[in-house]
Amino acid sequence: MSVLSKIVEADLPARSIVEQAVNDRFECDPSGEIIKLPSGGLPWKSEVYELEHQQKIEPLIKYVLYTDQAGMWRIQCVSVEGKAFENRLGLPKGWRGVRDQDLEKIAGIEGCTFCHAAGFIGG
Repeated sequence: MSVLSKIVEADLPARSIVEQAVNDRFECDPSGEIIKLPSGGLPWKSEVYELEHQQKIEPLIKYVLYTDQAGMWRIQCVSVEGKAFENRLGLPKGWRGVRDQDLEKIAGIEGCTFCHAAGFIGG
């Protein structure tokens, strides 16, 4: 995909979707630290960082919720800007590497299926 096609077909549409999610973040969670996107597959990270700077958002956004291609909900940690493998706030250590019914019990969230061992994503 050419750079121009990527901008027109992915980045520009993603910007408005992410901006709406950022603006609506207190409807998702009263802390304002969680945003909900209508679906996954959007290039959201750079948009979140940019919007946080522009809107002077404090506290920073920690988690992004979205559905994957199969319609399953995912939670993904927002990384520290410029540090792809360092999360602002990882998922709880007790959840990491746990699956299915065991995770449901620990997390208290019905329908949980997994939490990655590194704690950066779950579903």
